[in-house]
Amino acid sequence: MTNPNLETNPPQKEKGFLRFLGGIEKVGNKLPDPFMLFVYLSVFIVLFSWFISSLGVTVVHPKNGEVLAIKSLVSGEGLQYILTSMLDNFTGFAPLGLVLAMMLGIGLAEKVGLLETAIKKTVLNAPKGLITYAVIMVGIMGNLASDAAFVIIPPLAAMIFYTVGRHPLAGLAAGFSGVGAGFTANFIITGTDALLAGISTEAAKAFDVTVTPVDNWYFMITSVVFLTVVGAFVTEKIVEPRLGTYKGKVDKVLEEESPLEGKALRNATLSGLAFIVLLVVSVAWPDSPMRNEDGGLIPSTFLSGIIPITLLFFIIIGVAYGVTVKKIQSTRDIPKYMTEAMKDMGGYIVLIFAAAQFIAYFDWTNLGTWVAVSGANFLESIHMTGLAGIIGFVLLTALLNLLIFSGSAQWALEAPIFIPMFATLGYNPAFVQAAYRIADSSTNIITPMNPYIIVILAFMKEYDKKAGLGTLISLMLPYTIAFLSVWIVLLLAFALLGIPFGPGVGVYL
Repeated sequence: MTNPNLETNPPQKEKGFLRFLGGIEKVGNKLPDPFMLFVYLSVFIVLFSWFISSLGVTVVHPKNGEVLAIKSLVSGEGLQYILTSMLDNFTGFAPLGLVLAMMLGIGLAEKVGLLETAIKKTVLNAPKGLITYAVIMVGIMGNLASDAAFVIIPPLAAMIFYTVGRHPLAGLAAGFSGVGAGFTANFIITGTDALLAGISTEAAKAFDVTVTPVDNWYFMITSVVFLTVVGAFVTEKIVEPRLGTYKGKVDKVLEEESPLEGKALRNATLSGLAFIVLLVVSVAWPDSPMRNEDGGLIPSTFLSGIIPITLLFFIIIGVAYGVTVKKIQSTRDIPKYMTEAMKDMGGYIVLIFAAAQFIAYFDWTNLGTWVAVSGANFLESIHMTGLAGIIGFVLLTALLNLLIFSGSAQWALEAPIFIPMFATLGYNPAFVQAAYRIADSSTNIITPMNPYIIVILAFMKEYDKKAGLGTLISLMLPYTIAFLSVWIVLLLAFALLGIPFGPGVGVYL
């Protein structure tokens, strides 16, 4: 596609690739809903544990040398465990409380309109030469609003590009690339950090390792900068030249924020800055309880309490904005908007119930340890114990993401296997988590399993009536290749140069 107003025949290679994606779509559509997938997997673990246990299989725990037998869930002890642990597996699942707490604050800010106004303000005020960079960065930062970013940022970006005389589909692609392919990166701690860290901690229990929401923070901060530059390059040097000059007309125009919204954003900013200043003072204060006994920050109350701190930050700025625009007129309105945000999390809560059982069964039966040790031994036998094994894991995850869009669901599947396996080889679970994150995000924008693909296509048709899945994939594939390539290089650079991925977090245990 070179111009939305001209009929062109896509190259033969593109047709072949689209046939491949069509096959992926057919296979993916046959997969059950993620909730049922975990139900089926739990049943499989029950039966598989019985089979392996009947063979008398044992495994030596890599940390303490204890000989562990595979325990069967098809037994009296197994039945007791299934019935007595079900509620504890669910309520004690680490990601559940972390993510719901985060969404109370972020959801409030999103429901009162703060996040959308901040996005428009950021991009519209950027110099014309930096608009592409602003769109990409705002898209990446948009994961603060979780999946809501998919329906907010791309159409705004398209309208911004159209407003300044550029091709709107280039803006749509740039916004979608930031939101989708850059979903896991951010300058601040988000619900994604809390969710993945909780799953990683559950998977690393056997090694007494806790993965915190800040363990990938330095890497993700750096990722925002690199992905912004790369995304802007792909947009301006590859995508936009292919699109050519847009000759169509649209009825919609981008409205700048109203004076009231501008005032509300200013009040929210001032409130946020006041909170940050107070936080800095409380941390820097001599003998601060926010530090550890030695006066350091690794570990400390500050880092372990980053989720409540972030929650308070978003509540403060959300309330400041909501009160100014009169969406919050009484204290009753605050829990009302929080409740609306929690309604959006209903699907996640249901999914976690099933995922928690699967992970708990995998751990209790000792199948997790057995698979991890067996996998580690296999990698050693083929001499893939170094970073090559991690890169292989990245590429495998990127392919699996074409079939399983949900990042939390996929990590809940992979973490119990790969975290213990790589931990057996000496790798820090937080490092393995970082490797997972770059792979999972990069292919979000080309997988037919992404439910927002249909939404993005609808936005595209506003500017090009002939646009279809092939149009979208041809636009987004360069971003996937560029983001994944740069991210792999960045991952290797951090590992080889000994740069911490987060506070006190290196490559090895």
